[in-house]
Amino acid sequence: MKRLEGKIAIVTGASRGIGEAIATAFAREGAHVVIASRKKQALDEVAARINAEYPDAVSTQACHMGDSQQVETLIDCVTTTYGVPNVIVNNAGTNPYFGPFVGAQRDAWEKTFDVNLRGAFELSRAAATRMMAAGVRGSIINVASVLGMGAAPMQGVYGMTKAALISMTQTMALELGGAGIRVNAIAPGLVNTKLAAALVHNDDLVKYFTDRAALRRYAEPEELAGPALFLASDESSYVTGHTLVVDGGFLTS
Repeated sequence: MKRLEGKIAIVTGASRGIGEAIATAFAREGAHVVIASRKKQALDEVAARINAEYPDAVSTQACHMGDSQQVETLIDCVTTTYGVPNVIVNNAGTNPYFGPFVGAQRDAWEKTFDVNLRGAFELSRAAATRMMAAGVRGSIINVASVLGMGAAPMQGVYGMTKAALISMTQTMALELGGAGIRVNAIAPGLVNTKLAAALVHNDDLVKYFTDRAALRRYAEPEELAGPALFLASDESSYVTGHTLVVDGGFLTS
């Protein structure tokens, strides 16, 4: 049997990169996946690619995760159309400011916190409320970062949101465990995505990460799909409140 057969999953930030890779893996394993991001056209293109291989496995819903009303509409549409979701992947993220923390502007701060933290909080809370009311056991997966587990030079605001996301993961895991809802996080190191393009395409910056990583390279988005699949499936039925570091050994140095 496929590992997510009969599951309903929501994956945010799924118009490319890590989100697309996770959605593809979930579809392969039998889930119906609702992918969300701000731009409907990009979502439809991803859905077309995945559905060509796994027919009718993916649906789309435009949603700006920094807008609480749009988050509520997302969960309502999924619940009404497909049923209460079993799996939530809070992957949507932004990082509009790169530089010393003293130079961070208020609008960049607010945008980063709204998308990276508030959106994940609102979707998790809304989904958990529906899971508990329906008696549905579920898995919530928050995509954090190794930058939330220590100092994040030149990416301080981004790192703060990811540290808060890890804290939120632990609190939600404790509060929701009695209802059979598991909450875990994934903390990637450097991944070859559009969000990280400023790092990946800068020789000096990428060297900072790859020289410290035991594997001496950065990750591709598909390498995050397996850890997400593990946390979404019953293979991790006794895992909650955990942050799974997927960084090629970056934090070991």
